Amino acid sequence: MAETLVFVPGLACTSRLFKPQIAALSDGRTILVAENRRDDSIRGIAARLLSEAPERFSLAGLSMGGYVALEVVRQAPERVERLALLDTSARPDSVEASQDRERLIALAEAGRSEDIVSRLWPRLVHSENQSNGALKGIMTEMMRETGVEAYIRQQRAIMARTDSRPMLPGIEIPTLVLVGEADAITPPEIAREMAEMIEWASLVVVPGAGHMSSLEQPERVTQALRLWLQRR
Repeated sequence: MAETLVFVPGLACTSRLFKPQIAALSDGRTILVAENRRDDSIRGIAARLLSEAPERFSLAGLSMGGYVALEVVRQAPERVERLALLDTSARPDSVEASQDRERLIALAEAGRSEDIVSRLWPRLVHSENQSNGALKGIMTEMMRETGVEAYIRQQRAIMARTDSRPMLPGIEIPTLVLVGEADAITPPEIAREMAEMIEWASLVVVPGAGHMSSLEQPERVTQALRLWLQRR
């Protein structure tokens, strides 16, 4: 039976977030992308993933996808063979972050989704990618495909997420913790905190990438995932 790898996209992101990795890693492997738009809680997204995934699988999530991946491990640790946490955090939302999310929700409700991308863009990518129109276009298109209602559900789910740090020492599977060197949303020190708390974790800091590492440095992220998938 072919190995299954489940990707979990981040906030306002679709399978396009992992398009380079899906293309590179699908040979001899089943690739699934979790549905992240229909549920109003991280717990609900994780439960849906578990209902649609096979009995055993490898799991990789970026940003909000990492929050979901940790919840999947919390709900069904025996089903996850390997775990990859990309540009994410085990911490709960801070008061300041939740306040900023409320402002973004207000923009979405006002029909100003493109303003959301423009506002977040300086924090989403490495300074070298700020002028990359194609990359910004991908983010804008993923936001459009997600839709306003789903985006608001995702933001509410993120705001209500639990603190996953207490569970990290109990994770005993090969784990990749990866972060862009210039990630301004979940910076390298957050990734390092997770890696130090998970016994079998390896930490990879990706040069030339910010928060959207899978699209900013696709080859480097793919190589890190390939090595992770080879670990036993």
